[in-house]
Amino acid sequence: MYTMLSYFLDTLSVLLPLFAVIAGGWMMSAAAPISEDTLSRVLVDFFMPLLVFVSLYESTVSQDDMADLLATVLFLMLSTYLVVVLYGRIAGKDIRGLALPVIFMNSGFLGFPLMQLWSGSEALNIIIVFDQIYGLFLFSFGFLIIGGGFNLKGLMLSLKSPILIAAVLGFLFHLFKVPVPGTILETCRFAGAAAAPLAAFIVGVSLSMRRPKIDAAVFWGILLRIVVGFILGIAAVYLFRLEGLTRTVVLVAAALPSAVFSYVLPARYGIDSADAQSIVVLTTALGIVTIPLSFVLASLI
Repeated sequence: MYTMLSYFLDTLSVLLPLFAVIAGGWMMSAAAPISEDTLSRVLVDFFMPLLVFVSLYESTVSQDDMADLLATVLFLMLSTYLVVVLYGRIAGKDIRGLALPVIFMNSGFLGFPLMQLWSGSEALNIIIVFDQIYGLFLFSFGFLIIGGGFNLKGLMLSLKSPILIAAVLGFLFHLFKVPVPGTILETCRFAGAAAAPLAAFIVGVSLSMRRPKIDAAVFWGILLRIVVGFILGIAAVYLFRLEGLTRTVVLVAAALPSAVFSYVLPARYGIDSADAQSIVVLTTALGIVTIPLSFVLASLI
């Protein structure tokens, strides 16, 4: 039987590598100038597309699993987006740099090892499906947000994105079982493995240039990501009648810290990403407490 201490220790073991890579980026950038813009461009236009392609091409997600979680992900994503839009209108805030870290959680880099530690391969398979669906929306819907909404600029930004092109190709090649030479797949796996650590490193580089801030926008961003995210997770499990492991996975995932990529994407396209950087760093740090707490609360609901 898991205790609060067990959840805390497991969470700490998962977060330590992330903190270490962020610290490495901070220390190296403090010692010598490193271009955050160049690193972001390399990550978003090269490493991430290769990761997305090979992940989708080699996906083992079944159609039944996809159908079970697709509605849940759509509900969580659109509900959170509407809440962010409402906040933006009330506060008079441009949400392009704020929305992504609120809407998109770190369900991969954190979610995978957490669920593996918590309940083994069955829970891991559920979070993989959840994360892959969210990933598709991050690299499509996310670009519309960065472009300012459902308009021509947002659409063109999305269509020209190497990540979206890679996602479409990966999905179509998987769907129609198009053979891809092993050397190409191995190259994609090799390069794609660098994407998550490089994203964390970039956050560290940005921290050497500007410290995380806690203003009204960042405070509300953290609150929306973790607290409102968990509340919407509760609504989702009741609305879609999720049971068993799926119920717990969705509840915990809905309140995970912000995805590191949600900071990198706005930075890559020249959007003020100071809020996103602060939300990513602070929700990740708070995750030492909030992730174990979300497991405990999920067991009680």
